[in-house]
Amino acid sequence: MKNIKAIGIDLAKNVFQLHGVDSKGKCVLRKRLSREKLKEFVATIPGCEIGIEACGGSHYWARVFQGYEHKVKMMAPQFVKPYVMSNKNDRNDARGIAEAMSRPEMKYVPIKSVEQQDTLLMHRVRELAITQRTAQVNQIRGLLNEYGVIIKKGINQIEYLLEILEDNKEKLTPISLREFKGLYEDYKQLDAKVKSYDKKIEQLAKEDARCQEIMKIKGVGALTASALVATIGDAKVFKRGRELSAWLGLVPKQHSSGNKIRLTGISKRGDRYARMLLIHGARSVIKTCEGKQDKKNMWALDKKNRCGYNKAAVALANKHARIIWAILATGECYRESPIIGERICA
Repeated sequence: MKNIKAIGIDLAKNVFQLHGVDSKGKCVLRKRLSREKLKEFVATIPGCEIGIEACGGSHYWARVFQGYEHKVKMMAPQFVKPYVMSNKNDRNDARGIAEAMSRPEMKYVPIKSVEQQDTLLMHRVRELAITQRTAQVNQIRGLLNEYGVIIKKGINQIEYLLEILEDNKEKLTPISLREFKGLYEDYKQLDAKVKSYDKKIEQLAKEDARCQEIMKIKGVGALTASALVATIGDAKVFKRGRELSAWLGLVPKQHSSGNKIRLTGISKRGDRYARMLLIHGARSVIKTCEGKQDKKNMWALDKKNRCGYNKAAVALANKHARIIWAILATGECYRESPIIGERICA
């Protein structure tokens, strides 16, 4: 047990495979443990490095292992896969994890705290409520279409459903009227749930000084600020802003060979939800950048005219990600881009 320097653990729900190595990389431990026995075993071994894959429950186990004074290294599964030899099974997966964590240039996933997971939990539940609300609206539209009643586009049109039902009473039966009113009540409950989570997330953002500073960036609101602060955690794990934007999947994919550089669309790696919020926020800036004389809006307008609306939005989202990294990593305040005329006069 004293010779163990690193352990690769293949996480699961009930059964966990361990692969321990010594300082020379030689295997000194192979063990299969249940969920209850894993904590007992990790608590008894001397402090060492523990490698795990980023998956469901990985942040919980990382905090548990850290509580026993172990150094935890969490890796993305796609970075571990090349080190899994032969056929895929739990034993080979654990060995691959132990091998991957020994690589000096391996990139690791930041471990989230309970507070970060609480914030992201509210975002996930809100996103689920929006999906359910959209499905409810689509169902109402589709069923009304069967009776010859067409509703205008836009989710806000559902607010006038009772009036629409009253105006088209001759096309509907008493049974259909009753059911549509019931569907409308379900929609209102889901809409109220979404608005409730909006208020909770806004309150969280108001109580966090980092979110307040990030929200000074045009195109970044309470949703985006709170989600990014919770997702990123300690921004100092990234050496520079470009690493953060690459981690969020906002940089071009590269497929180069023979000194021929080929850049394609963005990689779309990392957290899809955080990337979506950044891009949607950037779209709102791109829409209103015309006629403004500050440096940032003029840059956005030039990018829009040269590359098109969508590419300009992604480029601005990339820029916002780098600014957010600078604020979180250095603790500096956000400085608004100067107006070009004022800068020249100065």
